[in-house]
Amino acid sequence: MDTTYNVKIWSIRVYRGKNKTSYSVRWALNGKEWRAPFATRALADSFRSELVAATSRGEAFSLTTGRPVTYQSGASAVNWYDFAVQFADAQWERTSGNSRKTTSKVLMATTIAMLRTPPMAFKPVDVRTALREYAFNTRRREEAPPQVATILKWVERNTLSMAAWEDPVKVDEVLRAVGKKLDGTRAAASSVKRTRRVLNAAIEYAIKHRILRTNPLPKGRGATPKTSNAVDRRSLIHPHRMARILARIRRRPRGGRRLYAYFSTIYYTGPRPEEAAAMYVDDVQLPPADAEDQWCEVLFHTAEPEVGKNWTDDGEIHERRGLKGRAEEDTRAVPGPPALTKILREHIREENLKPGDRLFQGEKGGIIAGSVTRRAWRSARKEELTEREYESPMGKRIYDIRHSRLTKWLNDGIPPAQVAYWAGNSVPVLLAFYAGCISGQLPDLKRRMEAQEDLPELTDVD
Repeated sequence: MDTTYNVKIWSIRVYRGKNKTSYSVRWALNGKEWRAPFATRALADSFRSELVAATSRGEAFSLTTGRPVTYQSGASAVNWYDFAVQFADAQWERTSGNSRKTTSKVLMATTIAMLRTPPMAFKPVDVRTALREYAFNTRRREEAPPQVATILKWVERNTLSMAAWEDPVKVDEVLRAVGKKLDGTRAAASSVKRTRRVLNAAIEYAIKHRILRTNPLPKGRGATPKTSNAVDRRSLIHPHRMARILARIRRRPRGGRRLYAYFSTIYYTGPRPEEAAAMYVDDVQLPPADAEDQWCEVLFHTAEPEVGKNWTDDGEIHERRGLKGRAEEDTRAVPGPPALTKILREHIREENLKPGDRLFQGEKGGIIAGSVTRRAWRSARKEELTEREYESPMGKRIYDIRHSRLTKWLNDGIPPAQVAYWAGNSVPVLLAFYAGCISGQLPDLKRRMEAQEDLPELTDVD
């Protein structure tokens, strides 16, 4: 039985903390204590009165939620696995490929935490793969092979109902489980924050469809770990080291010159890697052929991130979309120095590129592959940096090239509004990310502050 009539209700307990006072209603079902905290005594009194009235009417209480049966939402009639599949499908239509992958991973981890019993008949890795790659993937679910379908049917039979979200103890248990990595160690704060964001969206979806009454996830200070968006200045690459790495890439026997042009474009104009990969020849405005010492201009209007063919609508590895955080047709033009003018002119000539062609192509044409660029960058770093530098955050990701360029612009005194436009960021976001990386301006700032000092020089006083 999931219900009981063995109910005992206690008086309200008052807790006076340093910052606030809370009022807890306490009751017991079959000897197991339950409690519900409230911010005011009036709310606590109202809730306690509902419990007392339920016992007076002879109502049964749920052992899963601790509440009277009539107080329950429709959660007990809905299986978590079925709900998670429905939520994944709803999200699929409105999110990008990378967001779809994140949603699937979070739902996979949550579903495993919601199982009644561990999957003894299946390997844990097979269960995770079945959930992540098929159950919560709208496009592939119907393609699940027989062994995967068997696992998913077992999961559906052995998953708790949505009523588990009305049990505060179970909610805490689930949050602890999804906040850990496979080895049992705590996940990174950024990962925990992404997980909580997906779960909040799922719970709000359940409330909207009247499956749950309220959102049981903790809110306020301490609900999620703090994360910092600031760029780690240790990840920045000094121009001299960058020059050596680029030269090493250019000397690669296979595709070195193509990759050199790609990485140089990121370094000199600061786009996101997926924006540089989406460029076409027409997006580069070069000065006349006899003006190698003049600046060029590059136009960014599209991004093609690599998300994997299983997560795009058309089965392609890359997903084509507009610039991040901008309207669909927005563009931005960024000046390229004479050094980039020469590099891009040589690249277009050597590759025999025509207007309408992709600017940076793979060996067999088409968009340049992320696996190729990452391998080339990793190899060049290893060969040009010391062992200690290679193991450090310095340039560990291709994205750090962009960070280095934006920081250099700011350090060169270019107004933040202009840098923000070239970077495709807002000014507040730009400064929040890069304020800790700005350097080299302190002597000038000190001179300015001294010039503005209006107090007379202090002399010895008694």
